[in-house]
Amino acid sequence: MGILSWIIFGLLAGFLAKWIMPGDNNSSGITTMILGIVGAIGGGYISSKLFGVAKISSFNLGSLIIAVIGAMAVLFVYNKISNR
Repeated sequence: MGILSWIIFGLLAGFLAKWIMPGDNNSSGITTMILGIVGAIGGGYISSKLFGVAKISSFNLGSLIIAVIGAMAVLFVYNKISNR
């Protein structure tokens, strides 16, 4: 799956990550979507290149889960840094 696909997945993943994450998320909708894009790209890279879990080549449930996990990780770090 190309970078454009991960950006589109990132928008959806950012929304889902903010909805799933417990606690107070102080980030705006735009910030969450940008963090979702970063998380989706990072999650896709890590899962396919470093872990070799599977070749992510299309829009499917596995790709969405990886994108959401990546977005949640980035959103978690962002919230920890911004709430100091």
